[in-house]
Amino acid sequence: MNTTTRRAAVGALALALVAAGCGRDPQQAPEQAQDVTTGKVTGEVTVWAMGEEGKALGAFVKDYESANPGVKVNVTAIGWDVAHDKITAAIAGGATPDVSMIGSTWSGELAKTGALEPTPANLVDKAAFFPGAWQTVDVNGTAYGVPWYVETRVLYYRTDQAGKAGVKPPATWAEFTAFAKALKEKGGAKNGFQQSYTQGASWQEVLPLIWQAGGEIVKDGAYTFDTPEAVTALKQYASMFEQKLAPNNTSEGAFPQSFIKGEIGGFFSGPWMIGVLNNDGGSGFSDKFDVAPYPKGPVSATSFVGGSDMAVFKQAKNRDAAWSFIKWLSEPQVQAKWYTTVKALPAVQAAWQEPALKADKQLAVFGEQLKDARTPPPFPTWEQVARVLEGELEKLARGTQTPEQTAKSIQSQATTIGTGL
Repeated sequence: MNTTTRRAAVGALALALVAAGCGRDPQQAPEQAQDVTTGKVTGEVTVWAMGEEGKALGAFVKDYESANPGVKVNVTAIGWDVAHDKITAAIAGGATPDVSMIGSTWSGELAKTGALEPTPANLVDKAAFFPGAWQTVDVNGTAYGVPWYVETRVLYYRTDQAGKAGVKPPATWAEFTAFAKALKEKGGAKNGFQQSYTQGASWQEVLPLIWQAGGEIVKDGAYTFDTPEAVTALKQYASMFEQKLAPNNTSEGAFPQSFIKGEIGGFFSGPWMIGVLNNDGGSGFSDKFDVAPYPKGPVSATSFVGGSDMAVFKQAKNRDAAWSFIKWLSEPQVQAKWYTTVKALPAVQAAWQEPALKADKQLAVFGEQLKDARTPPPFPTWEQVARVLEGELEKLARGTQTPEQTAKSIQSQATTIGTGL
């Protein structure tokens, strides 16, 4: 699930919880995780899950119930548009489920409330997961929950246009610019690239550029956007608009038809887009596009990692069975089967060796990209800062402010917001 889509549901959680008086003191020492039983479990487990995954999970858990007689898993599917507010209300009212799926950028703010239980040390080995995926549950050295599935961004491009233009997928930033230019001038695309196919700008496309330039967005516990590396990244982002290689006025509904029609030569997106293009493009379109890793910046080719985690609440009525269920979801074979069910990529690295994934060449690109993909910090205020980023990036895309001005404005607002810790 696209994290940008999720964020439409995000409310002022921190304020609501402070008002309710249930927030944790940020000066407290890290919480200690307690071991969980590894023996037989029984009883009911209540689970909340969002989106298409939530709709599919109810039938999928039958396998767990068969392997664990005496356990009944009750899944409630809820929409991403109401999920964050529903969890907020449940925490404030002391009416949480045993387990809930949470967005990959929610751990920090939810952990701050004191409502999440630290992940038992004897449950899973964090080394089994992609490092970036584990970062989504790690809050100041304490894990709250377990990564369930992941997604990352790679380059989608029209192979027919690239062939016509005589270019191969770009390996560096410089090659990327030349690639987009060739798709437009020789390949037949109206625009060589599209920076964001949603309305407005996307922070998920700029953070990788900052990391690729060798920058960090956090240092010594504070946001750091006004750095030479960030400016370098913002210049790279703006260059597509300045050279007229990407449109700066995307509109809802135009995508993916603009790519299918050949109006757009390339874009960055997650794994779900393969299925969308194959379905919407019709017969034969699968031969007209492919995926490639992110072009390397001055330092790396790092991408963004998103997805969803599974967490247990401290008020869970069936703690042992709740963690047992999450452990089962983390087994490589189960993760691979979940992929075949809803096309959600495994967070566990060993699952990528399962036949269902190993034979797919396009998926292999995502698997490689995930090895060093990164996530934003698990700060309670990240969603607020993300909205600041997108507002300022919109100005940059339209040419109303420079990369330097954009970096300073983002920094000023992020400093005012603070980390929330």
